[in-house]
Amino acid sequence: MPTDVASLTREECWELLQREEFGRLAYGLDGETYIVPINYAVDEGRLVFRTAEGSKLSAILRGGTVAFEIDDIGPEWASSVIVRGPAVELSEEEARWADQLRLRPWIRSEKQHVVAITPTEMSGLRYRLHRPWRSMMPQP
Repeated sequence: MPTDVASLTREECWELLQREEFGRLAYGLDGETYIVPINYAVDEGRLVFRTAEGSKLSAILRGGTVAFEIDDIGPEWASSVIVRGPAVELSEEEARWADQLRLRPWIRSEKQHVVAITPTEMSGLRYRLHRPWRSMMPQP
């Protein structure tokens, strides 16, 4: 019988990160922990996202480690990848290449700051789903 939980290799984690484009960023600021949704792109072993002025950028400018998580949920399996590492705002010159990535705000807002997370830790799991309640749901 196959296992219901399996670890993902680092290569499988990167493949999943490249396939997806939406996740959650966790960061600390002034003794509080925040988790916010962001869209992102993968480029040269980093996760890149845009942000506006605010608490995310303030936390990043103060330094420290952030965590980032994505999920991929299918009919029989779900996968999750968690990345930890430093996030830094890229210089204007470094950030120019971000226009070449599939990295545009999903909402109408100005996001002038480009941030890169360089993973120092990465882990991923794949779960076999057992959702017996689905058979209890009315069928269309």
